[in-house]
Amino acid sequence: MTLLADEQLCTRHLAAETGARQTSVSHHPRGPREAGWVDTEPWGRFTHDQLRPEGVEARAATLRELARSARRARDRRRPC
Repeated sequence: MTLLADEQLCTRHLAAETGARQTSVSHHPRGPREAGWVDTEPWGRFTHDQLRPEGVEARAATLRELARSARRARDRRRPC
């Protein structure tokens, strides 16, 4: 994700940067794509992945609220 925050990258670039196999890298962005974090854009023979700031910001807001809830629940324990 950090790499995609800096620039759009194709699978070959992601594989070279991470040291992973191209086949592994091509399947990895599927989860982030489905979550709305990454968009793909065809460019010639290649497909470039790019980070979606809106998707990341939405998840960041959700995580902030989750952290607030966790702080409030720190001393609450449901009896067994």
